[in-house]
Amino acid sequence: MTTNDRVNLEHSTVLLIDDNQTALDMLSSVFNGFGVKEQIKCSSALEGKTIIQDRSVDLVVIDCADPQMDSYAFARWLRRETPVPLRHIPIILLTGHASQTKVKEGRDCGVSFVVTKPLTPAVLLKRIQWLATDERQFIECATYVGPDRRVRNFGPPMGM
Repeated sequence: MTTNDRVNLEHSTVLLIDDNQTALDMLSSVFNGFGVKEQIKCSSALEGKTIIQDRSVDLVVIDCADPQMDSYAFARWLRRETPVPLRHIPIILLTGHASQTKVKEGRDCGVSFVVTKPLTPAVLLKRIQWLATDERQFIECATYVGPDRRVRNFGPPMGM
């Protein structure tokens, strides 16, 4: 992506899911700064599951440790149990646990990106820009549903 390229988020609908109200409010402020006018905020993945079945959403950003349904279970549900085009919605998973195991778990449940906390608006915006130009194939097989996990083979889009 060149410096002249822009991602216009003004007409995007973003589903923000975080079980920490303060973090959810901060995330919402970041997306306000990106120009996103339509944000759907929820405090649980189960609530997000209900919303996504009724509303059109362009992006899901989730950080949820709820024992009833955490971020990983939500991603697996969205990728495996919803029809196209719902299952193709990009998912950015936020996590405060940057261990390689947690990042691999996110990748393996079908999220588009895992972003570790503390996050900065600049990093989040770069991932959204990357999603806008992402050419990875969507894989559907018995053991995995989601964007091609072999992202290292492709690397970031040109100029990133």
